Amino acid sequence: MYKYLVIFEKAGNNYSAYSPDIPGCIATGKTRDEVEKNIKEAINFHIEGLDEDGLPIPEPTSSIEYIEV
Repeated sequence: MYKYLVIFEKAGNNYSAYSPDIPGCIATGKTRDEVEKNIKEAINFHIEGLDEDGLPIPEPTSSIEYIEV
């Protein structure tokens, strides 16, 4: 099991999400809950495709820290 950092952003009237460790794997949704569900599905689908093609699955390497300014 992998644990990837996912960035969620409010984008006008919807939400978007992506993982810096999985380039090109993105999702959108009308609500925060919907985009979370969609990005989980997108990541699983992406990893399954890589596995089926015999390609390496990206290692989670991103991290997050809030900086006070």
